[in-house]
Amino acid sequence: MAVVHPTDTERVVARVAAVDIAGTAWPVYKLEALFAGVVVALTLSLITGSAQAAVLGAAVIAALRWIAGSVRR
Repeated sequence: MAVVHPTDTERVVARVAAVDIAGTAWPVYKLEALFAGVVVALTLSLITGSAQAAVLGAAVIAALRWIAGSVRR
């Protein structure tokens, strides 16, 4: 009988927090990036009244959070 020991890679993958959405596991940092983008878009659209500035600002914040989460992972 063989005994299987998890490798270091499997241990790291097991620690990543994920949320199941429609049968697909989404890492939490991706959902945080999307949420941050929506919040920034709504806030900037209320403050500036400009959809262009709101979308640009939201895209920057969401992209930075997404990249930071993937680098940390």
